[in-house]
Amino acid sequence: MARDVLRITTRNARFQQWEALRGNRSKRHRSGEMLVQGVRPVTVALERDWPLAAVVAPLDRRLSAWAQDVWDRADPTAERVRMAPELLAVLAEKEPDEDEDGVELVLVARSAPDDLDRIPVGPDALVLVLDRPASPGNLGSSVRSADALGADGVVVCGRAADPTDSRALRASTGSLLAVPVVAVPAPSEVLAWVARHRDAGVPLRVVGTDEAGPDGGGTDLDSLDLTGPTVLVVGTEATGMSAAWRRACDDVATIPIGGSASSLNAAASAGLALYEAARQRRFPRRR
Repeated sequence: MARDVLRITTRNARFQQWEALRGNRSKRHRSGEMLVQGVRPVTVALERDWPLAAVVAPLDRRLSAWAQDVWDRADPTAERVRMAPELLAVLAEKEPDEDEDGVELVLVARSAPDDLDRIPVGPDALVLVLDRPASPGNLGSSVRSADALGADGVVVCGRAADPTDSRALRASTGSLLAVPVVAVPAPSEVLAWVARHRDAGVPLRVVGTDEAGPDGGGTDLDSLDLTGPTVLVVGTEATGMSAAWRRACDDVATIPIGGSASSLNAAASAGLALYEAARQRRFPRRR
């Protein structure tokens, strides 16, 4: 049976609702929706059976084989929409001269709940905590590394960039849809979750990364045993970990650097810490 298709040719209420998802965090959270665009993120959404509100394609245009496959196979409950190409380009945050071939697809995806229990915790758990990351790009890049290097999930803690921001989604190249990413307001929520798993017999160890440990020292990252269940905490570039996270750490790891740089980019620190854990565990493992 033919599927009903909504046609949008003007900046009507539906278009304005979706356009607001681009830059308005509060509207994304109230609606529980986010925009997904780009071949890799859209493909990951399809592979992961991500729940969708709508699949939006250009009006009066033949789709490529890839786009037609997504259109046909994506969440059957999602609304199918054909939109004027110039409006679709706005949703995809494209300038008219950026993409000569035009945008093929934008997904309106449902946001996942911010529930720490979405992150699986087993005897070899590896969880990345990003303490107050300010940059959506760094957030997305860190999640991409977490995905590539076998982490079970990512926690975004405190006043921070939003995982549903399209800039973070693009920087993650779809990994934000493949790895459980949970935002929480404060360390106390994460530490209560850690304590609950410890009580259940999983000895999660909290390892922070910083320029220096609590006494001005710290242990070189490659000298720590990261083979057991581990929560890796990466602080901000400006101030490092918060005092609450510093107090909670079982160990503080430093990454030796040279040259004239005073510190590493937060996403680079996350990638190096995750790589060292993966090296010691002899993976990345494939999900």
